[in-house]
Amino acid sequence: MGKIIKIEHLTKIEGHASLTLRIEGKKVKRCELSSIEGSRYFEGMVKGRLFFEAPEMTSRICGICSCAHTLCSIFAMENALGIKPSTQTIQLRKLLNWGERIRSHATHLYFLSLPDFLGYDSALSMLPKHREKVETALSLMRLGNMIVRSIGGRDIHPVSAQIGGFLKLPSDDQLAALRSQLKSSLPSAKETARLFSKLRYPLFEKEIACFSVFNEKEYGMFQGIIRTPEKDYQKKNYRTYLREYHEKDTTANFVVKEGKSYRVGALARMNNSKSLLHSQAKPFAKVFPSHNPFLNNLAQAVELVHAIEECLHILEGIKLREEPMRKPSRVEGHGIAAIEVPRGTLWHEYNVKNNKISYCNIITPTTQNLRSMEEDIRAFLPQVLGRSKKTIVDEVEKLIRAYDPCFSCSSHFLDVKWL
Repeated sequence: MGKIIKIEHLTKIEGHASLTLRIEGKKVKRCELSSIEGSRYFEGMVKGRLFFEAPEMTSRICGICSCAHTLCSIFAMENALGIKPSTQTIQLRKLLNWGERIRSHATHLYFLSLPDFLGYDSALSMLPKHREKVETALSLMRLGNMIVRSIGGRDIHPVSAQIGGFLKLPSDDQLAALRSQLKSSLPSAKETARLFSKLRYPLFEKEIACFSVFNEKEYGMFQGIIRTPEKDYQKKNYRTYLREYHEKDTTANFVVKEGKSYRVGALARMNNSKSLLHSQAKPFAKVFPSHNPFLNNLAQAVELVHAIEECLHILEGIKLREEPMRKPSRVEGHGIAAIEVPRGTLWHEYNVKNNKISYCNIITPTTQNLRSMEEDIRAFLPQVLGRSKKTIVDEVEKLIRAYDPCFSCSSHFLDVKWL
């Protein structure tokens, strides 16, 4: 009969997910990672709404990544309606995106991932012996929130960033405060990178295509092509190489590239764009490129250092001036955007007719990583079979958490059933 391991609720991830494994001897016969989130229908909710409503509505997909959905929706709509944002607007959007990446990475690294490596159930249980690490996490999260609030107007679901520009610009005092906080936070980011470079990661590698937005002038952000080790792709043709499909008993879509799994996220970005890191981040990236999915944690830590350096670079060169909002040049069109967000490449696609949305498709990073996660679990399990049931579950969860999946914005306690 073999052994079935059923993890009903994966802990320390964004959202509800479960894992079912069937093991016979030392062979994995079944490996199914499933989302148990309720269907949310955002792609249907925006249909029939006016084009400018899309960014605000889709930001509600996720509180963790609300800036990401806002920005990707804006870019797709601008592509559909012939709007070219100003250089100043692009720079402010970059700050908004980096702010969200800073707080998201800090949250994942310290509160979701680090307890796995230090032998704790949660960050709260780390407090007696590792208070300074928790305080570092909170300070970096505050920095990210400060950037998002200053540029976007509030901590989540930003309101200032709009199609065609910004409703309100940050003040000179806000920008000065950001510069000061970024400079004082750089040592904390570097300490985070040092910490995660010294952790003992499982010796496991599985080569797979790394997929990210690539621009030869800057580390993965908005503009550019899609890069993988095999070849480069154009965003506008994504339907010719990406395919979405649905597995039974799960509400999540899976995505494959030319029929095969691929990896998105900090590790993919690091493998594709390591040479574009700023000077103080580069020393921590010596182990890359790598195909060890556990090193996504280290890649995120390196991105924290780069993010702060990049934000300082942007702020040093920006002199804000009031600008009119850029207006649509047409009332209908088709637009696609792909941008890099904390967990990988995010896609938004829209058709607009008479200023109303007639079609929407959204592909999140986690749906793109699901197939890769399943395959990694299947390949990794033989290394831990023969250990206790608890150890097997702990090690598999550690691997899943390394991907930093986001099924929604909540987490649950683990309920494991062995049948």
